[in-house]
Amino acid sequence: MNANAGVLYKHGMALRDDIMDWNGKSAAAITRVYESHAITRGFLGRLVALAREPGCEVGATWLVKHHIEAGAAMNPNQADKWYALAPELSAWEAKLHLLQCMPAVPVPSGHERRIERWLSACLTSEQKFVRAWALSGYADLACAHPKYRDQAMDMLEDARENDPAASVRARARQVLKMGYRD
Repeated sequence: MNANAGVLYKHGMALRDDIMDWNGKSAAAITRVYESHAITRGFLGRLVALAREPGCEVGATWLVKHHIEAGAAMNPNQADKWYALAPELSAWEAKLHLLQCMPAVPVPSGHERRIERWLSACLTSEQKFVRAWALSGYADLACAHPKYRDQAMDMLEDARENDPAASVRARARQVLKMGYRD
């Protein structure tokens, strides 16, 4: 192993350990993990890889979301791996984090059908925040892939009128008002 690979391995293991040590609740603690690791080379790629591990799923996806919100961008390879991960996510929080990244990370070609199926599954979630953000996800999918525009519009209008959760109805109204972020 060359010196650079050893340093990356060390940082990767420390990042994994820090995520595993997080209690899943403290925003301050996960923010400290971010501050400790965000400047390391390959940070975003390591997070996407760690999001596949059950013990790291929620923390890693939160860190990805936080990094994207801080202005980071995914390269095409990272975006491919990020969206390939979606159907594997089991924790509702991890699903929410990925959904919340969709406006900043367009669905790459080749993933649209898989993400459309995943979004449909998210719309049946018991978690109202996942349902609400899945509606936004449909709008984001339609922006990147216009063939989904009519389907997204139908889902948004149906949710605006019929979802039992006020927050989901409000999100549908907001997305419709924004006009798919055109």
